[in-house]
Amino acid sequence: SCFPFLFQSMEKEIIAAFGEGEPSEIMSSAFKLKVTREDIHTLRNLQWLNDEIINFYMNLLMERNRKEGYPTLYAFSTFFYPKLVSGGYKAVRRWTRNVDLFKQDIIVVPLHLRVHWALVVIDVRKKSIKYFDSMGKKGDKICETIFQYLQEESKEKRNLELSFSEWVLRSMEPHEIPQQLNGSDCGVFMCKYVDYISRDKPITFTQNNMPYFRRKMVWEIIHRQLL
Repeated sequence: SCFPFLFQSMEKEIIAAFGEGEPSEIMSSAFKLKVTREDIHTLRNLQWLNDEIINFYMNLLMERNRKEGYPTLYAFSTFFYPKLVSGGYKAVRRWTRNVDLFKQDIIVVPLHLRVHWALVVIDVRKKSIKYFDSMGKKGDKICETIFQYLQEESKEKRNLELSFSEWVLRSMEPHEIPQQLNGSDCGVFMCKYVDYISRDKPITFTQNNMPYFRRKMVWEIIHRQLL
């Protein structure tokens, strides 16, 4: 297979991280975030990933994409979208005070939809907003909400109107992106969508890669670097 194996020394660390221990023990901290043993345990097979794991991984991706040769990437926190929906633009206006969204190539919005993870990808270069869902659901309304947010942000930060007719908004069809075959891997699918998209790579993984991806993410989070 095209996926590298994990070396024995890495496997040992992963097994230890999944092992018994104080649930609140901090296994990794960076980006003003902390990941505990309890958080890491959500990476065990068939567990649902939590916000801490997703936000930490998104920060690792952003950090990688600061390197030469990668598109510039900005990932919103998983807490952004609920705040936008409940409080409108003014509730999240300050979230971007240190970032110019319109200088990014790719912006991603991880979505925690009650018991499901999905994703919105804004490609600033192509003027597209796409919804990615590993269970094949539609997110057209979500894309519209995100476009309205971008419009407000553009008016507020650059005094510029975005023209709706120039933008493409759509939900990815189930046959276009890998789909999950169980009820628990949506978070890993979402993280890996971002990993591939942020390298401008075709999304070629499948459900079969999930156990490996989960173990790899444990190592990457503990070591604060992507393999």
